[in-house]
Amino acid sequence: MHHRTVGELMTRNVVRARRDMPFKEIVKLLGDNDVSAVPVVDELDRPMGVVSEADLLRKSTGQSDPSGRSPIPHLEAWERAKAEGTRAEELMSAPAVCARPQWTVVEAARLMAVQNVKRLPVVDETDRLQGIVSRGDLLRIFLRRDDAIRDEITGDVLRRTLGPAASQVTVEVHEGRVTLAGTVGIKLLIPVIERLCRSVDGVVSVSEHLAHRTDES
Repeated sequence: MHHRTVGELMTRNVVRARRDMPFKEIVKLLGDNDVSAVPVVDELDRPMGVVSEADLLRKSTGQSDPSGRSPIPHLEAWERAKAEGTRAEELMSAPAVCARPQWTVVEAARLMAVQNVKRLPVVDETDRLQGIVSRGDLLRIFLRRDDAIRDEITGDVLRRTLGPAASQVTVEVHEGRVTLAGTVGIKLLIPVIERLCRSVDGVVSVSEHLAHRTDES
């Protein structure tokens, strides 16, 4: 099975900010490029962090409200430092959480979930910026055509696990939902087949209605 990699899904033409870029230039950079965040890079084009709209909005949060109509929120020391920052390296969230081009979608998605980030700068073996991958990029695998998913399950999963007996199992795919029906020789193969089907890029769910001829391993 061929799993789509971060390198295949990432955006290669990355908008980035230099570490000394002033606040207003960052705001303009985001607006001009219709993005909500950009990586901040050093002189060697290595990501130091990411500056987002949320980081920039701390500037407004840290200002007093002259009308007195809304309470001024209490800021932690690190939040106050960001609110007072004027350059990208002072405003960014750091360190940068990065991915490698050869990573799978699963690896990238797990890192995003653990680190609670929406995007990952992608770096090469020298830690230089190669691209950026977002949650939306990873979700593109679910736009894969049903017939491509069915062909991969039939050609790879079933033939690998069942050999010539693969013809005894039918595969239907509708909007990424896979349904398996038919008969396999050994009961223990059923969870193996189901697990392999779930690992195919673009699969949303797997429903199996498989009978077996023997319980023996």
